[in-house]
Amino acid sequence: METAEKILKQYFGYDTFREGQKELVGSILEGKDTFGVMPTGAGKSICFQVPALIMEGITLVVSPLISLMKDQVEGLNQAGVHAAFLNSSLTSGQYFKALEYAKNGRYQIIYVAPERLVTESFLDFALNVQISMVVVDEAHCVSQWGQDFRPGYLKIVEFISKLPSRPVVSAFTATATKEVREDIVYLLALQNPVIVTTGFDRPNLYFAVQSPKDKYASMKNYLELHPAQSGIIYCLTRKTVEEVFERLCGDGFSVAKYHAGLSDRERRTGQEEFIYGRKEIMVATNAFGMGIDKSDVRYVIHYNMPKNMESYYQEAGRAGRDGDAAECILLYGGQDVVTNQFFIDHNQDNEALDEAAREVVMERDRERLRKITYYCFTNECLRDYILRYFGEYKENYCGNCSNCLSKFEKTEVTDIAKVLIGCVKTCGQRYGSGVIIDAVHGANTAKIRGYGMNHNPYYGELAKVPVFKLRQVLNYLFLSEYLKATSDEYAIVKLTEKGNAVLAGDDIVVMKMPKEEEHPAKVSKSKGSGKGAFSGGELTGREETLFEGLRALRSEIAREEKVPPYIVFSDKTLSHMCVVRPRTEEEMLTVSGVGEFKYRKYGERFLEAIRNGEK
Repeated sequence: METAEKILKQYFGYDTFREGQKELVGSILEGKDTFGVMPTGAGKSICFQVPALIMEGITLVVSPLISLMKDQVEGLNQAGVHAAFLNSSLTSGQYFKALEYAKNGRYQIIYVAPERLVTESFLDFALNVQISMVVVDEAHCVSQWGQDFRPGYLKIVEFISKLPSRPVVSAFTATATKEVREDIVYLLALQNPVIVTTGFDRPNLYFAVQSPKDKYASMKNYLELHPAQSGIIYCLTRKTVEEVFERLCGDGFSVAKYHAGLSDRERRTGQEEFIYGRKEIMVATNAFGMGIDKSDVRYVIHYNMPKNMESYYQEAGRAGRDGDAAECILLYGGQDVVTNQFFIDHNQDNEALDEAAREVVMERDRERLRKITYYCFTNECLRDYILRYFGEYKENYCGNCSNCLSKFEKTEVTDIAKVLIGCVKTCGQRYGSGVIIDAVHGANTAKIRGYGMNHNPYYGELAKVPVFKLRQVLNYLFLSEYLKATSDEYAIVKLTEKGNAVLAGDDIVVMKMPKEEEHPAKVSKSKGSGKGAFSGGELTGREETLFEGLRALRSEIAREEKVPPYIVFSDKTLSHMCVVRPRTEEEMLTVSGVGEFKYRKYGERFLEAIRNGEK
């Protein structure tokens, strides 16, 4: 049997496994059910693709999106692995031809949509071949408590139970809280699984939250400071995508668009323009991105706040998959909360659930919305906030987010906190945040009078404190659990034991307050293509020239083979070539990302380009 390390180098061009990969690969090869939780860009696919090439029989990969399957299969075929996908993008003739090839043993890895597993034609195929492993990719889709519940995933266990012998079952996801992870193990009926969680941190990503008065102007300024870089701009609605796309086109930017309201052809065109590098910027809803392994995305801007932290981290994680520095910027506006609340209240995916289950799901969705709203207001380390959300605890300073790089000072806000908490208590814990703030600020509105809050003992006590500061303190009280909000549509503010301790004078409240209102934008160190040398430093002028020559060759090959440039070689691999400057096959095979199959296909052309670049 070939070793995992040999397969890794031969087909994928890597000398060593990344963190967690070797343990996951080893577990699968020992025949154990396996569950990997790894952040976007950490190399989940390697964990099941390597053992699939060693095990006898076929590996089935259950995957939720056509674009994800297409991208993975393209990459495997380019690496010299026989793989195929079976989904609704194929005509009936293509589908049955692919099944015929599969029966004849042509494919080692087959990607399949979950809904297709229990169809008569697929079952007939599956019952008559040797299936060595079933991989559940994006495994959080099996949980109705997850952020992307897909009912078809519940059919996976039924499918496995019909097979003549039970294969190894492995599951992988990038974004799952402790509760969702437990749900995945239970719903997929994993048998004593080896569970590997590598950690959610992506140190190369810079995080920032901004609340600009003019989102478009702020974003445009950022894009002008980062020319010739590849980036994604996420918008909450199709309408916003269209508006931002039109304005960027009018301002001369190289931009494509993607949302579910476009025709299949329009979506395909937009996606290909972006991944093939013909357009630098993609403006899209969250319908775009899953499975798009474009490694050189240098920034992801959220034009609106997403519905939860899971979605945000997954979408932001599409930046910097090559390991080089990348930026994730969220532009917050109050209307974003209203829009997301509307989506929660009218979520058609929940209509299949009974009334009680639907209400529980909606409550969890509202709680998730509150958590990402707090993220937009916290003055603490943004990376730490994200990691804590997923159950990982580190220092409250990362040095690579807008909060850590802003100037803050610790300020005691006990007096303000006492008034806010006191108002909550004396009104009988019956109202939401807006009423509490309006009351202590002394607002004379019909709502305040109607609720009788103008007679509350704390009414107008903080009339001289700016409303934005009251919101900052109130959000901190929620973040630090001095107060809590109910998980229903109206989010009523409630007291906690910590809050009562403040009222009783047994605790003081100290929080970080910004010395400056605007968070600084991080200035990119390189204004060119945004890539660094393989070691993480900048390329020299001579190396930069060689890099551009190699990129041109890569684009030429990509056009010939009708594949995205990153499928040929990633920017990181090209950067490493510039540093190593290989002259021979042996030297070229030391470059990260150059495997034997790819060397046979492209190696001589790149060696020649490097020799020409030396002249």
